[in-house]
Amino acid sequence: MINVIGLSSGLACVFLIALWVLDEVQVDKFHENDEYLYQVWNKFESREGPRVLNWTPSILAETMADKLPEVKYAASQTVPAQFAKTPLRVNNKIIKTAGVFAGKDYFNIFSYPLIEGNKNQVLEEINSIVISESLANQLFGSPKEVVGKVIEWDAMGMLGKHQVSGVFKDIPTNSTTHFDFILPLAAYKKGIIHNGGKNDWVNNNPITYILLNEGTNVQEFAAKIENFSKLQDEDVEADLIITKYSSNYLYSNFENGKQTSGRMNYVYLFSCIALFILTIACINFMNLSTANASRRLKEIGVKKALGSKRTTLITQYFGESVMTAFISLLFALLVVFLFIPQFNVITGKTLSLSFEPLTFGLLLLIAFFTGVLAGSYPALHLSRFKPVTILRGQLKNSWGEVWVRKGLVIFQFSLSIILIIAVLLVSQQVDYVRSKNLGMDKDNVVYFSQEGHLRQNAEAFLKELKTFPNIVNAAMTSQNIIGTNINTTGGGVVWTGNEEERQSRFKTLRIGHDFIETMDMKVKEGRSFSRQFPADSAAIVFNETAIKMMGIKNPIGKIIRYGSTQYTIIGILKDFHFQSFRETVRPMFFRLNGNRSNLEFVVRIASGTEKETLTMLADAYAKFNPGYVFEYSFLDTDFQAQYAAEQRVASLSKYFAGLAILISCLGLFGLAMYTAERRRKEISIRKVLGQSVSQVTIMLSGEFAKLVLIAIGIAIPIAYLLAGNWLSGFAYRIPLKIWYFIGAGCIALFVALLTIGSQAIGAANKNPVDGLKEE
Repeated sequence: MINVIGLSSGLACVFLIALWVLDEVQVDKFHENDEYLYQVWNKFESREGPRVLNWTPSILAETMADKLPEVKYAASQTVPAQFAKTPLRVNNKIIKTAGVFAGKDYFNIFSYPLIEGNKNQVLEEINSIVISESLANQLFGSPKEVVGKVIEWDAMGMLGKHQVSGVFKDIPTNSTTHFDFILPLAAYKKGIIHNGGKNDWVNNNPITYILLNEGTNVQEFAAKIENFSKLQDEDVEADLIITKYSSNYLYSNFENGKQTSGRMNYVYLFSCIALFILTIACINFMNLSTANASRRLKEIGVKKALGSKRTTLITQYFGESVMTAFISLLFALLVVFLFIPQFNVITGKTLSLSFEPLTFGLLLLIAFFTGVLAGSYPALHLSRFKPVTILRGQLKNSWGEVWVRKGLVIFQFSLSIILIIAVLLVSQQVDYVRSKNLGMDKDNVVYFSQEGHLRQNAEAFLKELKTFPNIVNAAMTSQNIIGTNINTTGGGVVWTGNEEERQSRFKTLRIGHDFIETMDMKVKEGRSFSRQFPADSAAIVFNETAIKMMGIKNPIGKIIRYGSTQYTIIGILKDFHFQSFRETVRPMFFRLNGNRSNLEFVVRIASGTEKETLTMLADAYAKFNPGYVFEYSFLDTDFQAQYAAEQRVASLSKYFAGLAILISCLGLFGLAMYTAERRRKEISIRKVLGQSVSQVTIMLSGEFAKLVLIAIGIAIPIAYLLAGNWLSGFAYRIPLKIWYFIGAGCIALFVALLTIGSQAIGAANKNPVDGLKEE
């Protein structure tokens, strides 16, 4: 029974992890042209080293398609986060959903099948819009006969009316990009120019995708286009690199300008965990099978004495072992079926248990291999002994057999301890990220889009908000301030001593008055923007990192140039963090938004008044922006969402480490029970000679405790190396403290002693007379 419980638990865990891993490696693989589908990136040389950005010139795609014969199709697409909550209106119905602007060949590159419309034409006209099947159902009740109907949209400070030109099937869940509508890139370019931007080679914004012709040598093509942008415009400072589109999800990081690991680290991590747990479960199965087989020596002797052939015994024991493994497999599948909904909640996926031929065959192969491996000892080793030797009791356990069994116990506990250390470290790192001082206060801050009528009366709306007693402060900003949404300059910042150097890159954000105060950022030197100083329209505020990088002494009052405009430095902010802690604080500056459209409101609410204040906010929003739904986000929630992967790893690791310890202890429990049975006469003699129950218990427990201590000594250095490698992916991380490792070892030792002790105490309390009886 212990065998079945341990093995079925291990197999269930492995199956769940396998489902997750298979889903991860299939993300973005559904595109028909996956092999030749690539993303183009800008690579800049800066003082901090090579920097790779996905924002590229909006005219790059069409130029590559025209001038490079290797390119079959090319299209630009805006970053999905830019238009994550775009209002769409049909008559009096308003729906907020995600959308993108894309080039005319977008549907020739990506496999998003059209229900209505022609993929070569749906994005040709500037006033067209392509919508998803689900959005068509929401707006019109059906995806049929919607072509030609008009949808109003509100984005980039502009209002547009576009006709539906096509309907595409909903994007699969295993896609990294999700949206419900696509507008022509031509409309986006018109919006850029409307807002004072430029459509040239120096100003970067959309993402560029290309589909190469079949047979193209990708390495040669990558070398060919490296200087492509520079050849089009001498002011361009960036090289071009390409990466396979379907690889970007798993290999999302760049080091020294080259694509490296990302989420693939978690695929490796959980694959190793699955292998560890399966190994632990198999070791248990083998250990208990060999222990049980040793107790059946007389059975083997009698059968051989009665004429059974060795081949018959081999077949019997292999059959019993494989049958036990298949029974464990059935229980494991039942466990997976019962727990997969909860597993989906933890992982954020929609996994399901399917019995495809390949999957089913793999499951049977794992069970069969495990059964054969576990049954090999009784089938091949014990069946070879002579019946006379067995029946006379002259067969003793060899030292080799004992040490193999002990070695397997050490190995499985080493793996368990490594998993415990991993749980402690991941949990501590996630807690550290949650609690670290960001240089600003992200708590009790809500932000929401400026849309509809608010564009015309934003200042009046903001003024009214500041009269509410529970609103501490409120301001506007040009864009969402979380993570990678903040713009990065393409160079062009010039200061005294750096007149010829244009490679320094900055994060930049246009803000309204009171934004710095609303975010509770700390002014280290100088001042923030103020309505009392009209000249602040030509002022600029840097963070500490920017000033250090620029090397400016006494920066307040100094003049810098950005583009063709001169700005006066009026303030230096203490460093703050908008991005993930995987990234270091970047050089950054703020400017007042001036006449440009602010796109976001940021409001700080008094702690403890969230419910009533949000109600007041919703009422004010309805008053100034009738017909639009008030949708908001909390800054701290969205900031923590950047660490969703780590939080899921922490949760899953806890479950898996607990399961590994449980399986190990099940095996230890079985072995302790076997040891107590095998040494029952020795225990009885010791008790007759005067040893107490506690002395016998310590003797039995000590043997296994030594094995766990050896496992601790092996696991700690291995875990230290693995932990250092994982933490190196964070720019800000916890120190590796000794208590993580000692604590994990103590947990394993305590659980092991608890498991062994229950058997040892039971054996020590038995009547010695019963143990001394001969059969």
